[in-house]
Amino acid sequence: MRIFVTGASGFVGSAVVQDLLRAGHQVTGLARSDAAARAIAAAGAAVHRGDLEDAESLRAGAAAAEGVIHTGFNHDFSRFAENCELDRRVIAALGAEFAGSDRPLVVTSGVALLPHGQLATEDMAPTGRHPRVASEEAARAVADRGVRVSIVRLPPTVHGDGDHGFVPLLITLAREKGVAAHVADGANRWSAVHRLDAAPVYRLALERAGAGATYHAVAEEGVPFREIAEAIGRGLRLPVESRTIEQAAAHFGWFADFASMDVPTSSARTRRALGWSPRGPDLATDLAGPGYFAAPKEGVTPP
Repeated sequence: MRIFVTGASGFVGSAVVQDLLRAGHQVTGLARSDAAARAIAAAGAAVHRGDLEDAESLRAGAAAAEGVIHTGFNHDFSRFAENCELDRRVIAALGAEFAGSDRPLVVTSGVALLPHGQLATEDMAPTGRHPRVASEEAARAVADRGVRVSIVRLPPTVHGDGDHGFVPLLITLAREKGVAAHVADGANRWSAVHRLDAAPVYRLALERAGAGATYHAVAEEGVPFREIAEAIGRGLRLPVESRTIEQAAAHFGWFADFASMDVPTSSARTRRALGWSPRGPDLATDLAGPGYFAAPKEGVTPP
């Protein structure tokens, strides 16, 4: 199958490209820069120049494909709401090209949108007005136009070599503050998955999904945040301390809500539906190695 992948040079997207190629698919990756184009070509995929803000380039990439996997997202959190609305437009553009056909479209969302404090399952809908809900709203909108769309929800931490997400952010914060912290007793839970385990969920969703399916790329249902803080403390040889809810904002800044969220997540239905079984290292194993704690290079801002 000819597959068009957005975010093809990214942390998750590059793993998706590798998995698709190993499975025998032909892959074209969206590239907005020369560096991205080189990385996609080096992986063995074709290159389609364009970016997420160029609807015509998105539609052209989709037009030449038999399926699309959308992993691209602008993770500039200073413009988070704006970037979520951009994702809505991206999904609309991709869906417009596939409307009325049987070609599959797989889009990305997050489990953090689901009700907190209970085990989240694939059938649960997002709650509240978190900006990221725009992606799932867009998916439902294109489904109403006859697109065979499915959703892959990612956990708060997708870990592995090259991670530039929430765990590296916490490590950078611990370096700056001189302490690895958690909120209250740190019993709030984050689900997790290795990037190489997340990738097959996208491929299997593309190959097997019926319209409207939602999948959880989750290997670990709930890792206590305290254990993440303790692993960071060991890795950096820093003390581990609790912060009250009131103190959390001063310590974590804009990240305080993420640091205290409790989002245990099941992937039981995903495993049964797709025959998916994660095999990669868990988060504790990754954090026990040296990769996450290598000293940042001089003059380079940590991720």
